[in-house]
Amino acid sequence: MVRRQRLTENDLRQCLRLAGGGALGLFVCKLMGWDNGSFFCVYPMLLLGLTPSIDAHVVRQFLLQSVVVSLEVLLIHGLFGDRPQLMAPLAFLAFLWRFRLMAQGPLFMFGALGTVFLSMQLHFASYPETHLLDLIASNLAAAALTVLIAWLMFWLFPDAESRPARSVPAKDLPSQRHEAVLGASLATLSFMVFQSLDLKDSLSAQVASILVLFPMHWNGIRFAGRIRALGTLLGCGIGLALQLVLYSHYDVLPLVTLIYWTAAFCCARLHVLEGAQGVGFGALTTLAIVFGQYLTPQHDVAYAIAYRLSSVCVAVFMTLVAVFVLHRLLNRFPAFRHASHA
Repeated sequence: MVRRQRLTENDLRQCLRLAGGGALGLFVCKLMGWDNGSFFCVYPMLLLGLTPSIDAHVVRQFLLQSVVVSLEVLLIHGLFGDRPQLMAPLAFLAFLWRFRLMAQGPLFMFGALGTVFLSMQLHFASYPETHLLDLIASNLAAAALTVLIAWLMFWLFPDAESRPARSVPAKDLPSQRHEAVLGASLATLSFMVFQSLDLKDSLSAQVASILVLFPMHWNGIRFAGRIRALGTLLGCGIGLALQLVLYSHYDVLPLVTLIYWTAAFCCARLHVLEGAQGVGFGALTTLAIVFGQYLTPQHDVAYAIAYRLSSVCVAVFMTLVAVFVLHRLLNRFPAFRHASHA
């Protein structure tokens, strides 16, 4: 990955969109006192961070996947929540469909965001205190708010010049099968592990175990794992610094929002200069989860940050081990052999 040294005008406006969108999501959800604050903070970061431009096609994918995920959670957990042996194969099929779309390319955004959203909501739905309909309502409300925030950010900070269209590399059928089975298997394994060990406070770790799968082959995932761990380290370090600056004033929402915007802009600058889902993007999503889910007027984020750092590192390491084993196994069969490892 080649990192640039200076921001262009387009880059600066993308940083402003990322920081502004993330801060606005945090401000609105904390002001309204909505549950599942991570949805309202993470969704804008994902939509604005994964795509540098937005159009009707991207919006349709984003909104459609949020509706589809809601229906799947109602079906999978609503009908089989007390039968994990039935939930696992259904979750695998849901993930397999999405990773197949990601491997094919044109609907990558639909598959990628749907994978993250489905994993998060199945995770939350397993909490005994979670009301399933409230969870679905939070997801749909966060998706709608995110689209409004994204359109507002692009209206306030439009690109100075048009961006070149991204080309989708062609992949042979065995490579597509390899990526789909690898991604779906690891996403399902992540779901099962977090359910079996009752890791209800490890949302950052679960999201990290999904995001590192997006390259969808071993050469990319092993690099993404290291980058994700570094991004989490950076995000946790910045989060602790923000907590020290806030001290006991974490109940003053305007002050929290201003400081959060400053940190998000710095991370967004790093993300844009990297030109990929690197350290900066990992730091952005870490900050969004920690401040969105765990910061309240009565509770700071110091303990949450320390726990997030250790759990994410363990989750990423275990994911890399599982990816390596399954990758070697799949490459033994010509029908699932990836072209980059042939």
